[in-house]
Amino acid sequence: MERRIIEKLYEVIMERKNTPREGSYTCRLFKKGKDEILKKVGEEAVEVILASKGQGKEQLVYELSDLIYHMLVLMAEEGVTIEDVYEELEGRFGISGLEEKV
Repeated sequence: MERRIIEKLYEVIMERKNTPREGSYTCRLFKKGKDEILKKVGEEAVEVILASKGQGKEQLVYELSDLIYHMLVLMAEEGVTIEDVYEELEGRFGISGLEEKV
Protein backbone atom coordinates (compact mmCIF):
# COMPACT_ATOMS: atom_id res chain seq x y z
CA MET A 1 0.00 0.00 0.00
CA GLU A 2 1.31 3.43 -0.95
CA ARG A 3 1.67 5.55 2.20
CA ARG A 4 2.30 8.80 0.36
CA ILE A 5 -0.88 8.62 -1.71
CA ILE A 6 -2.21 11.91 -0.33
CA GLU A 7 0.94 13.71 -1.45
CA LYS A 8 0.71 12.04 -4.88
CA LEU A 9 -2.95 12.97 -5.19
CA TYR A 10 -2.14 16.57 -4.27
CA GLU A 11 0.54 16.63 -6.99
CA VAL A 12 -1.98 15.43 -9.58
CA ILE A 13 -4.49 18.04 -8.40
CA MET A 14 -1.84 20.77 -8.75
CA GLU A 15 -0.97 19.46 -12.21
CA ARG A 16 -4.63 19.69 -13.23
CA LYS A 17 -4.82 23.21 -11.84
CA ASN A 18 -1.73 24.33 -13.72
CA THR A 19 -2.36 22.32 -16.91
CA PRO A 20 -6.10 21.86 -17.37
CA ARG A 21 -7.33 18.73 -19.17
CA GLU A 22 -10.59 18.30 -21.02
CA GLY A 23 -12.89 15.87 -19.25
CA SER A 24 -11.15 16.11 -15.86
CA TYR A 25 -13.45 16.41 -12.85
CA THR A 26 -10.70 18.24 -10.96
CA CYS A 27 -10.30 20.76 -13.78
CA ARG A 28 -14.07 21.27 -13.86
CA LEU A 29 -14.02 22.09 -10.14
CA PHE A 30 -11.24 24.66 -10.64
CA LYS A 31 -13.09 26.16 -13.61
CA LYS A 32 -16.32 26.52 -11.61
CA GLY A 33 -14.38 28.27 -8.87
CA LYS A 34 -14.02 28.46 -5.14
CA ASP A 35 -17.74 28.49 -4.34
CA GLU A 36 -18.24 25.16 -6.12
CA ILE A 37 -15.22 23.67 -4.36
CA LEU A 38 -16.53 24.87 -0.98
CA LYS A 39 -19.96 23.43 -1.79
CA LYS A 40 -18.39 20.04 -2.52
CA VAL A 41 -16.33 20.11 0.70
CA GLY A 42 -19.51 20.86 2.65
CA GLU A 43 -21.48 18.11 0.91
CA GLU A 44 -18.75 15.57 1.52
CA ALA A 45 -18.46 16.57 5.19
CA VAL A 46 -22.19 15.94 5.62
CA GLU A 47 -21.83 12.58 3.87
CA VAL A 48 -19.03 11.64 6.30
CA ILE A 49 -21.29 12.48 9.22
CA LEU A 50 -24.16 10.43 7.80
CA ALA A 51 -21.89 7.48 7.02
CA SER A 52 -20.56 7.51 10.57
CA LYS A 53 -24.11 7.20 11.89
CA GLY A 54 -24.48 3.53 11.02
CA GLN A 55 -23.67 3.06 7.35
CA GLY A 56 -20.68 0.89 8.16
CA LYS A 57 -16.93 1.25 7.99
CA GLU A 58 -16.71 0.67 4.22
CA GLN A 59 -19.07 3.54 3.45
CA LEU A 60 -17.35 5.77 6.00
CA VAL A 61 -13.95 5.11 4.41
CA TYR A 62 -15.44 5.88 0.99
CA GLU A 63 -16.90 9.19 2.17
CA LEU A 64 -13.75 10.15 4.10
CA SER A 65 -11.75 9.59 0.92
CA ASP A 66 -14.10 11.88 -1.02
CA LEU A 67 -13.78 14.54 1.67
CA ILE A 68 -9.98 14.33 1.68
CA TYR A 69 -9.89 14.67 -2.12
CA HIS A 70 -12.13 17.75 -2.07
CA MET A 71 -10.14 19.28 0.81
CA LEU A 72 -6.98 18.82 -1.27
CA VAL A 73 -8.67 20.61 -4.18
CA LEU A 74 -9.56 23.47 -1.82
CA MET A 75 -6.00 23.56 -0.53
CA ALA A 76 -4.69 23.81 -4.10
CA GLU A 77 -7.21 26.55 -4.90
CA GLU A 78 -6.05 28.54 -1.86
CA GLY A 79 -2.32 27.92 -2.29
CA VAL A 80 -2.07 25.77 0.84
CA THR A 81 0.47 22.97 0.56
CA ILE A 82 0.67 19.60 2.26
CA GLU A 83 3.79 20.93 3.99
CA ASP A 84 1.80 23.86 5.41
CA VAL A 85 -0.62 21.43 7.02
CA TYR A 86 2.18 19.17 8.25
CA GLU A 87 3.91 22.15 9.87
CA GLU A 88 0.68 23.20 11.60
CA LEU A 89 0.01 19.68 12.86
CA GLU A 90 3.61 19.26 13.99
CA GLY A 91 3.37 22.51 15.92
CA ARG A 92 0.29 21.17 17.70
CA PHE A 93 1.78 17.77 18.48
CA GLY A 94 2.11 17.21 22.18
CA ILE A 95 0.02 20.25 23.08
CA SER A 96 -3.25 19.58 24.84
CA GLY A 97 -6.27 20.79 22.92
CA LEU A 98 -7.33 22.60 26.05
CA GLU A 99 -4.00 24.43 26.27
CA GLU A 100 -4.28 25.46 22.63
CA LYS A 101 -7.71 27.00 23.17
CA VAL A 102 -6.63 29.11 26.16
